[in-house]
Amino acid sequence: MNIMVAYDGSNASKRGLKLAITHAKAFNAKVYVLTSMVKGEEKHLKDIEKAEHDLEYAHSLFEKENIPCETHLLIRGLSPGEDIVQFTKENKIDEIIVGIEKKSKVGKFVFGSNAQYVILEAPCPVIAVK
Repeated sequence: MNIMVAYDGSNASKRGLKLAITHAKAFNAKVYVLTSMVKGEEKHLKDIEKAEHDLEYAHSLFEKENIPCETHLLIRGLSPGEDIVQFTKENKIDEIIVGIEKKSKVGKFVFGSNAQYVILEAPCPVIAVK
């Protein structure tokens, strides 16, 4: 089994990592931890470094539990939702875990909802963790 966690360093996505550990142990699964950024230009270097640091933290959690884990920082010009769904298809992911945070209706309208996109478009079950 392959489990993918959408990880952005938020508290909700950290709770997603904990759930992935539980599921990986129960299903003897490999875990993919994915961070997606729309742009990776030089002016975004600090954001890239933070994302890499966050992924190292996530990897260390799985390493401590002896769970196979790969981390990926995707900068392909896609929205995070599109990146997650595409990565899922490319890597035959069986389950996606995504952290969600409450947003107002206006916030969803203005910024969109990556989690909503993933839930509606993913080819596999999606678990939303808040």
